Amino acid sequence: MPKWVGDLGIKNGKIAAIDNLKSATATKEIDADGLIVAPGFVDAHTHYDAQIFWDPYCTISGWHGVTSVVIGNCGFGFAPCRPEDRDRSMLSMTRNEQIALEAMQQGMPWDWTTFPEFLDSLDRTPKGVNVLTFAPLSPLIIYAMGSFAEAKKRRPNEEELKKICDLIDNAMEAGACGWSVQRMGEHSIQPDFDGTPMVTDIMTDEEGYAFAEVLRKRGAGIIQLTYAPSGDKMAEDFFDLPTVEGWVEKLAETSGRPVLHNTLLAIDGKPEVHRHAVEWLQACHDKGLMVYGHADTNRNFQQFNFETWNGFDIAPNWKAALMGTSEERLANLKNPEIKAKMIGDKPWLASFEGIGLTVDDIEVLDGAGYPEVEKYVGKNLGQIAAEEGKDNLEVMIDIAVASELKATLRTPIVHRPNAEYIAELMRSGKALPGISDGGAHMKYFVGGAYSTDFLTWMVRDTGLLSLEEAHHLLSALPARVNGFRDRGTLVEGQAADIIIYDMDVLKQVPEGLFETRQDLPGGDWRRVRWAEGYRWTIVNGEVTFENGVCTDAVPGKLLRHGRA
Repeated sequence: MPKWVGDLGIKNGKIAAIDNLKSATATKEIDADGLIVAPGFVDAHTHYDAQIFWDPYCTISGWHGVTSVVIGNCGFGFAPCRPEDRDRSMLSMTRNEQIALEAMQQGMPWDWTTFPEFLDSLDRTPKGVNVLTFAPLSPLIIYAMGSFAEAKKRRPNEEELKKICDLIDNAMEAGACGWSVQRMGEHSIQPDFDGTPMVTDIMTDEEGYAFAEVLRKRGAGIIQLTYAPSGDKMAEDFFDLPTVEGWVEKLAETSGRPVLHNTLLAIDGKPEVHRHAVEWLQACHDKGLMVYGHADTNRNFQQFNFETWNGFDIAPNWKAALMGTSEERLANLKNPEIKAKMIGDKPWLASFEGIGLTVDDIEVLDGAGYPEVEKYVGKNLGQIAAEEGKDNLEVMIDIAVASELKATLRTPIVHRPNAEYIAELMRSGKALPGISDGGAHMKYFVGGAYSTDFLTWMVRDTGLLSLEEAHHLLSALPARVNGFRDRGTLVEGQAADIIIYDMDVLKQVPEGLFETRQDLPGGDWRRVRWAEGYRWTIVNGEVTFENGVCTDAVPGKLLRHGRA
């Protein structure tokens, strides 16, 4: 809908009237003259499955205009789960999602066993945002197979496969929006806490088709998948789209339902990547297959130290070396044989280099008070390597050792995004912007600010997308693709999820850095970025943030089958 100037009335959490309100009265009025009034953002890819229980607003996302989140992505989640498996379930999220075990132990109520009971717990939990959830495959498989141990050592048999299908069906009946999976093979970049693949990483094509059949029979739901080539193919091209196309199309054909594929990229200097994605998505729709892509549009970086970082888990020797406690990590990095193997992992990092995470450009931000590292602050690894006649990975490892893992480094913008290419990808109408990953990777990555970055960069600063296009992409399209029934647009009768902001001053804070906040249960820390410029955030008709200050209102709803 084109932008226009007018009035909007809210009653009982809904948009009651639009314009022609000159003579109307209200108990509260907001003067939004000169500001932008728009639908609240729908953050379609988050991992707030644990955080929602201690953070009603799902920050980072809630600080950046998000009024609804989708959890349970990538096949990760905590239900169903037997009481004896709870600690193991939480452990599985400590590496790939970097959520502290103590935070989960202290912050989660664990008043459920089954998936429907988990939804009931979410329903009872005070929320400052609306929550829609997938049924994540990992816990479903583990539950059906009886234990983590069984699920980690083999694939489900015929009887267990039927149990998993029944669990998906039960989850859908209780209100899940579909099912999700991560399938990244033996060398998964998002592994279990011990470095082994997640349960779904090595699932078969046929298992996926069986699970898709559940949605076909129900005539409802969507499939979200994070899928990459397996084995040595990952070392060549981690985001090799053609490798996954056949499986994605077959899932869409079998299920008859939308499939949301992660991840699409628009890489500077490589227009063939996003243009192939656009052509493929269009070809799918031409065949009647509802395949959508979720694009990583974030101009984001990694800010990390070696006590917690796992950003090179694609490389087997880096993953092995950076396992365990800080003491174990440091001992590994001091070992000449392990160090040599890590430096030899360059082919595995080539895919990262190809999308813009160039090792030479990783910068030393903070030497943690160690003189032998402080001298490098402000320099990147390429400069230091040239000055000292070393390999850049050797420099990186030496800095980690010299600072006892405490030095802080920052990568360049991770995938060298090109604004014009992103605009092309977005105008296809079959790709969502993001990816947030809110609640995950919290020790080095802040993706929940994607909405603010998208508006300021693609609309205000470059003018490559119109305001209307951007808001459609940030609200209406993700709502429709993910199965929201009454949100994502400003239409009479829709839920009153609304943001009011000043585009001229909108920005991420801090700029160019992440702040470290020690605000997790148990006192653990995370990286954060908040926003300036959002004047009011309204969820179901109630103000949750005013000028960036939380009102403590918790009007958020669990959305079963896409609606409250």
